[in-house]
Amino acid sequence: MKVFVYGTLREGEDNAYLLREAVKLGDECLPPDYLLYALEAYPAAVASRNGAPLFGEVYQINEAILRDLDWLEEYPVEYDRVEVETSYGKAWIYLYNQSVSGLPVIGHGDWCFRKRKISA
Repeated sequence: MKVFVYGTLREGEDNAYLLREAVKLGDECLPPDYLLYALEAYPAAVASRNGAPLFGEVYQINEAILRDLDWLEEYPVEYDRVEVETSYGKAWIYLYNQSVSGLPVIGHGDWCFRKRKISA
């Protein structure tokens, strides 16, 4: 199975160690169907008809890694896990299921470049 990651699980980010046994298939940009929000130390992506592209990476993972990711993402309490189509085939993505009211938007859709163009 595959997972699309867009935040702290990406290479060089705080939680990337959880994917050390995964195989990185490559970088990916999902269509402009998402809004990315900044929650202090980690991001929250939500589906949106008026969204922006969402940048991230796709990994081949196993069941053990999926369980670790479910724990990290507090699935299904804080995030939902849904399938998206990527250039590497279908992959899981974790989408935030809490209120985003008042949170700053990362308008360009790339957590790794979050210090650029964050708007309220």
